[in-house]
Amino acid sequence: MKSTTKTIYIADDEENIRTVVKSFLESEGYVVTAFEDGEKLLETFRQQPCDLVILDIMMPGADGFSICSQIRQFSTVPIIMLTARDSDLDYVTGINLGSDDYFTKPFSAISLVMRVKAIFRRIEFDQGVQEKPSEGVLTYGDITINCNSKLVTMGDRQLDLTPNEYNLLCYLMEHQERAVSRNELLDKVWGYDSIVETRAADDTVRRLRKKIADSRVVIDTVWGFGFRLKEREDCDD
Repeated sequence: MKSTTKTIYIADDEENIRTVVKSFLESEGYVVTAFEDGEKLLETFRQQPCDLVILDIMMPGADGFSICSQIRQFSTVPIIMLTARDSDLDYVTGINLGSDDYFTKPFSAISLVMRVKAIFRRIEFDQGVQEKPSEGVLTYGDITINCNSKLVTMGDRQLDLTPNEYNLLCYLMEHQERAVSRNELLDKVWGYDSIVETRAADDTVRRLRKKIADSRVVIDTVWGFGFRLKEREDCDD
């Protein structure tokens, strides 16, 4: 079923990319506004927020990283970054600033549309979960999650997590008795199906590990499969 209500802003200094992406998204029923630079997008977003943002990294004036960082100061809107540079540093920088995903140019417009639809499916799933009665409190080691308030604590210290980090940690804690595959995480946390290729899970795990570096809890890699939670004293290292 096509969406008729979701609004998307895209900022890219290449007119052909703006035109193609806008056309493909509009064919799926989204309402799309395209901007030639990030500052115009940000100005409009402050006045009238949208449901998803697509940002090119390399643009005249403020680059995509700067715009993403500024948006994240007051909004958790999903953000997809676009870049012509296939750089792991760019990817990690965007993820660390709070973007939800990343596309390297040249890219398939159809793949981008699939990613957008997957993000919206995940948001709808999260909203459905929030409407259900809370399951209370999740605890593993020295980490506690209050499902009502969405407050995450490590010992006596509060953890500030992005929505993706929070959802990933919740899922790992809910399934702490077993290893969880990357495909399962992408499906359940991001809403991506198996044909959508992304490093979102690995990079979110990497970022989450830094935030819980002082915890007794570690996110252990199950090589070739996925991840599982362990308490530090149970780990070889």
